[in-house]
Amino acid sequence: MCRHIAYVGPEEPLGRLLVDPPHGLYRQSWAPRHQRYGTVNADGFGVGWYAPGDPVPARYRRAGPIWGDPSFADLARAVRTPALLAAVRDATLPGADGEAAAAPFAAGAWLFSHNGAVRGWPGTLAPLVTTLPPEDVLSLEARSDSAFVWALVLARLRTGDEEGQALADTVLEVAAAAPGSRLNLLLTQGDTITATAWGDTLWYLARPGGGTVVASEPYDDDPHWREVPDRTLLAASRTDVLLTPLKEPGDALASTHTSTPHTPAPPKEPRP
Repeated sequence: MCRHIAYVGPEEPLGRLLVDPPHGLYRQSWAPRHQRYGTVNADGFGVGWYAPGDPVPARYRRAGPIWGDPSFADLARAVRTPALLAAVRDATLPGADGEAAAAPFAAGAWLFSHNGAVRGWPGTLAPLVTTLPPEDVLSLEARSDSAFVWALVLARLRTGDEEGQALADTVLEVAAAAPGSRLNLLLTQGDTITATAWGDTLWYLARPGGGTVVASEPYDDDPHWREVPDRTLLAASRTDVLLTPLKEPGDALASTHTSTPHTPAPPKEPRP
């Protein structure tokens, strides 16, 4: 349910990342290639992006399908950005809250998206309400599982947790309360991308020209796309990608890291 994408790197028009690729997010709204749950993402869409020199992102969100918004084509063609997060939505509960339920959610410099679903929502997460400050619960942007998961992540970020720890701890907490949930989370603050693969597909691309793309599925057939293993935390910058295995609820975060730098391997020595 849902497809999302984040990018950090050299400045690009929104359309070059979302619309122009043959299997970009625009096309994934009606013809995803790797989506395991649901077939059409027509319950809303959104894109958040950063203007150079401004740490607070702009957002454009709508309740309907991305292909039904004639203004989006102009926006995607004209707006350039060094970082973005965008999503198309297949709602867990169709019709709930309209535009307010469309990712990306935002707070300060952060943009956030959730690809998946919380099993047994809302009952399974009712016990977690008491872990949040009352004002956070009362000010939820939407009555959806994704909005509540974002509140859990944001509460951790506001207490000083680093992005990776906030996502990992939230995934383990929600997975313990609602086993079988799909919790692919995506977070950026304009310089880095942090994500989890938990129950759904996640891929990344270290672009030869610079920059990193993290997405639910590849937007083209470039052989450099790499699939992220399930139960993994991803942390990416413009030049590096780190993958950390996530253990099941009750276990500690695994400590082994896999680094995938963008720099090409040195040439092999010629054979005699």
